[in-house]
Amino acid sequence: MLDATPLTEGWILRHPDGGGGSLPASVPGCVHTDLLAAGLIPDPFLGRNETEVAWVGRREWTYETELPGVGADGHDQVDLVFDGLDTAAEIRLDGRLLGSVRNMHRSYRFDVTGTSGRLSVRFASAYAEAEAVRERLGDRPNAYPEPFQFIRKMACSFGWDWGPTLVTAGIWRPVRLERWSTARIARVRPVVTVDGTTGQVELLVDVERAAVEAELRLEARVGGVSAVTAVEGTGGAVRLEVPEAALWWPRGYGEQPLYEVELTLHGEGRALDRWRRRIGFRTVELDRSADGQGTGFTFVVNGERLFARGVNWIPDDVFPSRITRERYRERLRQAADARVDLVRVWGGGIYESEDFYDACDELGLLVWQDFPFACAAYPEEQPLRGEVEAEARENVVRLMPHPSLVLWNGNNENLWGFRDWGWEQRLAGESWGEGYYLGVLPRVVAELDPTRPYTAGSPWSGSWERHPNDPAHGTHHSWEVWNREDYAEYRANVPRFVAEFGWQAPPAYATLRRALGEDELAPDSPGMLHHQKADDGNGKLERGLAPHFALPEGDFDRWHYLTQINQARAVATGIEYWRSLWPVCAGTVVWQLNDCWPVTSWSAIDGDGREKPLYHELRRLYADRLLTLQRRDDGLALAAVNQAAEEWVPDGLRLRRMTVEGEVVAGVTVGVRAAARTVAEVRVPGEVEPVGAKEFLVADADGLRTLWFPAPDREVPYPRPEFQVEVGAESVTVTARTLVRDLLLQADRLGAAARADTGLVTLLPGERVVIGVRGWEAVPGVEDVRRALFCVEPAR
Repeated sequence: MLDATPLTEGWILRHPDGGGGSLPASVPGCVHTDLLAAGLIPDPFLGRNETEVAWVGRREWTYETELPGVGADGHDQVDLVFDGLDTAAEIRLDGRLLGSVRNMHRSYRFDVTGTSGRLSVRFASAYAEAEAVRERLGDRPNAYPEPFQFIRKMACSFGWDWGPTLVTAGIWRPVRLERWSTARIARVRPVVTVDGTTGQVELLVDVERAAVEAELRLEARVGGVSAVTAVEGTGGAVRLEVPEAALWWPRGYGEQPLYEVELTLHGEGRALDRWRRRIGFRTVELDRSADGQGTGFTFVVNGERLFARGVNWIPDDVFPSRITRERYRERLRQAADARVDLVRVWGGGIYESEDFYDACDELGLLVWQDFPFACAAYPEEQPLRGEVEAEARENVVRLMPHPSLVLWNGNNENLWGFRDWGWEQRLAGESWGEGYYLGVLPRVVAELDPTRPYTAGSPWSGSWERHPNDPAHGTHHSWEVWNREDYAEYRANVPRFVAEFGWQAPPAYATLRRALGEDELAPDSPGMLHHQKADDGNGKLERGLAPHFALPEGDFDRWHYLTQINQARAVATGIEYWRSLWPVCAGTVVWQLNDCWPVTSWSAIDGDGREKPLYHELRRLYADRLLTLQRRDDGLALAAVNQAAEEWVPDGLRLRRMTVEGEVVAGVTVGVRAAARTVAEVRVPGEVEPVGAKEFLVADADGLRTLWFPAPDREVPYPRPEFQVEVGAESVTVTARTLVRDLLLQADRLGAAARADTGLVTLLPGERVVIGVRGWEAVPGVEDVRRALFCVEPAR
């Protein structure tokens, strides 16, 4: 049987500063984390230390360990296997070159049978490698002033509008020795389908032989069914059928049963190698049919049409080797708890580890996987072209077992960039990646993974005959809002699928305090601005506040609160409107779920893992049932969005026209019936529609509430908020004496580990809310809690 020995101990890192000095190295790991562990660089996530460590990415680095005599130990062959090298490297054993590599997204295998000595992996500077390729192939436009499209490396390690520039190197995924005899399983493609109630599995197997003439056979088991077949040459196929197979469903639609598949390679009277994975039986289609509104983009799983409640995922750490299985699980559990059912793995990052996709399989999170191309014109010549196809082939096959994976996407924003960002003129006929997105990648997916759909890019209208970002066709990225327009403009069109949209806000108070220190807590402090990577980011935050709130001059705490609630309100405006348009609009994917360091960004969860108010708002917005008030051509309407499997007939749907002083001017009860997976609307009677800045509309049913304020907050004559506070062992209870708009407990102000289970809450006079709190070291006093409570106040 194949025997694998991890190579995790005894590594050193040789750094370039003089005399052949070295330091202990962690494998898997990277240069920055090793230097940090040795105390040789400051933490680049703190203050402005990022600039102090920029030199690291410009150096060469060498990892070394002693490889003992690689005896066969009764085996025919010994291979040295690297699951990931970041990025351009030479691998030598006792001075002999084993190979040169240049792709972070691939694995590598070298025959080291009968050898021993010093194993070294020498990494070139990723800058040097990328700049050399750029010099050879000619420059190409991109969205950021770094050469990331000239090297097959995580693009955002070169910085992004939410990420630091920390260009690292290292053995970022596991390395091991594999000893084997006669033959080994080189590759398995599991093609999983469903026919009626029968689950079908076809395992297409490639075998590497050490003994050419040996008779080999494959034995497979799944769901209590087994099958055996002979290996012809270097390949074979095993087919199995599982009767009455339980279907895998996305969360909210059913269970997530997983079946273990075991494949064993037999030869010479014994088991030679074994491959195990978990699969799920489900079907997936992408309905891109043309209709009277344009061209759709609707996921269909097991025949069920879905409104995708999505988030965009970026690498959870700028140093991905630090992301543990537990951290993946925690972050994805947060997504599932926010009622998310789709996670888009964005194209400026990586193909994530098995831990990520395993968690999605178990949690019922659909995965939309970008190929790693983002915001740049990518050359299609060698040496990049061969690397692109090789990495695509490897990762398509690697991820095939996962039922959560439902879409392959060619790139992020490159088709749009070619048309709108001046690339076409600058390129003057040079290659830019179109051949990948419309040629290489769809061919690879069709050949290797025919059960999953492919789309050429996001956004993409499906044809060059239309604008790539046409909201009426395919996927749409909505970035005029935030960059130039107020979030009220989300309601200006009817998109078919919104794959990116978002609004910025700073991270939690405790995150900022840890990253910057008390002295830098000001919107325009040098540290705060360093942790704001978006072009004119703070200017956009202020211009985004101006239509809604008076700008808080010299009050950081107020600025922090208002920018956070403005983010939540902006995203709510989009999602409520777009969900009310189902089935014409079939999904929203918020930019973004997470952060890779402490930064002001579009995330719902900040770089320290703390939830912003937006996160809690997503739990409301992505619930199966949602009430929302929307202005239609013929007046104000109440939409009852029902994504549940049962009909929804709200019990006593009550509409109240109120004043900010708490007076009920008028009230009615209306009826509405929303069938399963539909949206029902009822027009708001004229007598309850609010008039003027002093009035607003409240709609309540089945514990759900939605509000309609016809005027922006800065024009609303709010009373000064008054409320009572009671503090329990694990809770804070707030009882309103007046209207209290968007009450927020920032629990981390009471202790860095404290978390509240509730976000923004609007209380009418006499109402109360109980906010659960965990993680504080001691129960705080009422006045301390009051200082951590914020709400909208009258304009000054």
